Amino acid sequence: MSKKLVIVESPAKSKTIGQYLGKEYNVLSSVGHIRDLAVVGAGGLGVDVEHNFKPTYEVLADKKQVIHKLNQALKTAEEVYLATDPDREGEAISWHLSETLNIKGQPVYRVYFNEITRSAILEAFLRPGEINRDLVNSQETRRILDRIIGFKLSKLLQSKIKSKSAGRVQSAALKLIVDRENEINEFNIEEYYDVFAQFGEIKAKLVKIGEADPSLTSQSETERFIESLSSEFKVANIEVKPYSNNPRPAFITSTLQQMASNKFGFTPTKTMKIAQTLYEGKDIGNETVGLITYMRTDSIRLSEAFVSETRSFIIKEYGHEYYGNMRRNVNKENAQDAHEAIRPTSIFRTPKSIKQFLSPQEYKLYQMIYARALASLMKPRKTETTAIILENKNAKFRVSSTKQLFDGYMKVYLQFDTDEEEPETDLSSFKQGESMKSDGVTFKQMFTQPPARYTEASLIKKMEDLGIGRPSTYATTIQTIKNRKYVELKEKKFEPTEQGNLTIKKLDKYFHEFIGAHYSKEMEVVLDEIAVGKADRNQSLDEFYQFFMPLVINAEKNMSRVKPEPTGEHCPVCGSPMVTRNGKYGKFEACSNFPKCKYIKPNENVKKSETFDTKVPCPDCEGATLVVRTASKGKNKGKKFLAASTFPKCKYISPLKVLDENCPVCGNILVEDENKVTRCIDIHCGYKK
Repeated sequence: MSKKLVIVESPAKSKTIGQYLGKEYNVLSSVGHIRDLAVVGAGGLGVDVEHNFKPTYEVLADKKQVIHKLNQALKTAEEVYLATDPDREGEAISWHLSETLNIKGQPVYRVYFNEITRSAILEAFLRPGEINRDLVNSQETRRILDRIIGFKLSKLLQSKIKSKSAGRVQSAALKLIVDRENEINEFNIEEYYDVFAQFGEIKAKLVKIGEADPSLTSQSETERFIESLSSEFKVANIEVKPYSNNPRPAFITSTLQQMASNKFGFTPTKTMKIAQTLYEGKDIGNETVGLITYMRTDSIRLSEAFVSETRSFIIKEYGHEYYGNMRRNVNKENAQDAHEAIRPTSIFRTPKSIKQFLSPQEYKLYQMIYARALASLMKPRKTETTAIILENKNAKFRVSSTKQLFDGYMKVYLQFDTDEEEPETDLSSFKQGESMKSDGVTFKQMFTQPPARYTEASLIKKMEDLGIGRPSTYATTIQTIKNRKYVELKEKKFEPTEQGNLTIKKLDKYFHEFIGAHYSKEMEVVLDEIAVGKADRNQSLDEFYQFFMPLVINAEKNMSRVKPEPTGEHCPVCGSPMVTRNGKYGKFEACSNFPKCKYIKPNENVKKSETFDTKVPCPDCEGATLVVRTASKGKNKGKKFLAASTFPKCKYISPLKVLDENCPVCGNILVEDENKVTRCIDIHCGYKK
């Protein structure tokens, strides 16, 4: 009988850790969060605003069996170890477990580790600690903020303009996309011309006319300029400069998501799911081991042990001259530095050596993480650039070429990336002070370009630069604004929908400061200060509430309600005007007398998806979500039910009953639990009838 109970939040994690600990340990999983804010009290917030924002929590309906199983294990346990993820959310899960389970005098320890390897796990259990209440307070503050914003602001927008939700981070991100679209629409495209002088295979570009940059805006003007030139070009200057290109630091969450998007086309959500499997453990031959360190981080720091191990590897594989120990990499000012950058747990576990144990997508991501961490500790790439200025009357033309002197860290990237570099241009025929005849001068018509629309990668970079959200929120934020139909991805670039534009238009008018990047950044700073005990939870929440609620009250009073657009037809059931409404599957025509009349005009062009993804994690298997399916046969034919997205691999079916209604707060589906209570499937929304 196990005397030591270990609780983690992931089934895959429990499997890996269980193999490292002895038989006296019983490793079980909470399958994520076990409880959340209840929908009780004033406004259904589950938060007593008048009494220091005291929260009321309730156990999630689908976690009652999990808690029962954990309580059964507690009966034979003499010690309890909480080993959830090493971040604020993981700390909150541990605290909720300690508050909810029937712990009767057993000592409770908090265990922290940044990687799931045998040595890291065993060392962590030798030095257990306590739950960090400051981290819990920070996460609780964020959750209370989300609840107040979700219930107050989302309900307001739902009733006024039929937008499904709004929030401090998601609305700031959406505003970036809408503002960029406005910039594009207002951009005036202007014509200009580039001019080139040809010398054999070498092409020199016009860079100056007199002391000014070229400004040739018409073909006739350009042709006159070319006619004014002589046939002789003088080599006015040859400048040779050495350059040193430093390797980039190991990945943090944001840079990992950006690179995976640019290189492989992975969405941020997909990147994090793959990274999660690499972190929690893979079977590689005779062992199960976590392949990378924790993937939610904004620190570029690497441990001394990894640096030392990698130094030996670099010297052995490449030679002493390649080891660089790039300690110039410094964290950004607002980085939490709670744990390391994302790196392989062992530099000796090369991508090639474990390729057979990984899926193609896992291999791609692991190889990218491995190469970036390895290269970050190598010497810079050394190059030499030769730039030549050719003069013709008062015009200056420029041509340049770069020669590699030492490949440095690029030796690693060239192992994994077969893209060939541009060949070096031979400029030896150009001699200082000599005159040369051109083979001809040509021009090319060009047009100024508006700023580019955001891709998923560039949006994450912009959010990071502005301090909007945290690494752990980027993927969910982007997924939320896509799910709400506020944006569309066209050719992998974001365009705001009509509803997205309307949402920001109204928010900008009534909540301008709230949805700005500055406010979001300042709130993240406050949450960071709470996490280290430098700011007070209650005071911070009160300051937010005193700022936010007057904005809500003003908007409730003055924001105009958007009315459904009449179609010009009348309802065949009650005779009321028909109107166009927005639904989960797009626009549809319905009776304006709803809810008294529920007539909806049939539309053969609208096809409902066979499955609807709720984005809620499956409690039985890692990486899957719960989707709404429709029974195709048997006594339940035609009825909707919740099941794992990975069926038939996972055969989980939820006991929750799917209702033909959408949540008025977030737009997800409504379900009925065993107590006949109707609530939103998304626990983070918290809506309940």
